[in-house]
Amino acid sequence: MLNDTQKLESLTRLGIELNQVHDLDILMERILTEARQFVNADAGSIYIRDGEQLHFTYTQNQTLQRRLPKGQKLIYSTFSMPVDKHSIAGYVAATGESLNINDVYLLDPTLPYQFGKGFDDASGYKTESVLTVPLKNAASEVLGILQIINAQDSEHHIQPFSATDETIMFHFASIAAVALERAQMTRAMILRMIRMAEMRDPLETGAHVNRVAGFAVEIYEQWAQRRNIDAKQIDKVRDILRMAAMLHDVGKIATSDLILKKPERLDKKEFSIMQLHTLHGAQLFLDRQSDFDEAAGIVALNHHERWDGSGYPGHIDVHTGTPLPGRAGPDGRPLGKKGEEIPLFGRIVSLADVYDALCSNRSYKEPWSEERIFDYLERENGKRFDPELVEIFFSRLDVIRAIQARYTTASEPVEPAVAPPAQTLKWFDAAPL
Repeated sequence: MLNDTQKLESLTRLGIELNQVHDLDILMERILTEARQFVNADAGSIYIRDGEQLHFTYTQNQTLQRRLPKGQKLIYSTFSMPVDKHSIAGYVAATGESLNINDVYLLDPTLPYQFGKGFDDASGYKTESVLTVPLKNAASEVLGILQIINAQDSEHHIQPFSATDETIMFHFASIAAVALERAQMTRAMILRMIRMAEMRDPLETGAHVNRVAGFAVEIYEQWAQRRNIDAKQIDKVRDILRMAAMLHDVGKIATSDLILKKPERLDKKEFSIMQLHTLHGAQLFLDRQSDFDEAAGIVALNHHERWDGSGYPGHIDVHTGTPLPGRAGPDGRPLGKKGEEIPLFGRIVSLADVYDALCSNRSYKEPWSEERIFDYLERENGKRFDPELVEIFFSRLDVIRAIQARYTTASEPVEPAVAPPAQTLKWFDAAPL
């Protein structure tokens, strides 16, 4: 638990640290974690504003997390609510004013906003003190809402948020909003690149790439934890990998519409041309200026390699597209990378991308059934996919399904892999604060 001096000192480093996080989803997780630590809050949520709607985007709850078996994550579903004065979060978004409520169950019924206790009823959780602050940019526009719940003393007893807590959170929100606006701009630029690819390939949608990126981050995190990699290093890699995974097929912008949109099966020549999207994608990131450029190039180049060495494009010089010395087969084509010759990021995104394609509705197929998908992954275990990553994937199906639900659009439905486990908490069953 931080004292007031430590909180003020921490604020001086916070801006630098938050601005080192580039991915929007990873940033929101970091913002909420830091905010809760600053005021020793048990739970919290972030809402992102989009016009006159607030999107419930990220949440944490330490009490509910402790109820889950070790290693499991708290699962939640997103929802939207209007920016109006009827809910606590809506009121703060509409007015731009903070609300510090000692006990939400004792709110004056004449107030325009009230507490919806549906979540407490559904989860068995008891919400008491709630501090809700707007996240404003330099133009005083509300980008979103930061809501922290149940301040605790050193013995974990619930108490009101103090005036000092409110002041600290005001400054915290100002710093966080700067990082949030920057991350939103980064996400927007990435999605614009995706939309360029989508103009060529209708399958390359924002929902698809967000799902693939979410799957990839979850698989990597479990892989890294098995190896006792430092938590800070894991966070750094998650940030880079998520953005890189979103751009796995960006090289398709250089592929002809006649191939990408052909309704029939590609012939051998056409398939060879289509395979070049891996090379073209990697070439976009040759002028490397950051760790992200390197990761994006690795993912683009390697996400169609296969564990058994039968994938593509194989051992090639990215600058020229020709086989590396001593790495060509009898036909003169590059030999495929095999096993751990394939970079980890490529192996992860390969599994994530194929899984999402199997789950998704396409012009040429319906979503595969759960049984068929799982049978395929098992058959390709050790052939197409890294066996350890397949094992990790199956161990995290509850989180995978939550990611699917979060990034589903009406135009691109997916078939959820599994029903949630008994421990899963359905956040969307609860009324928002």
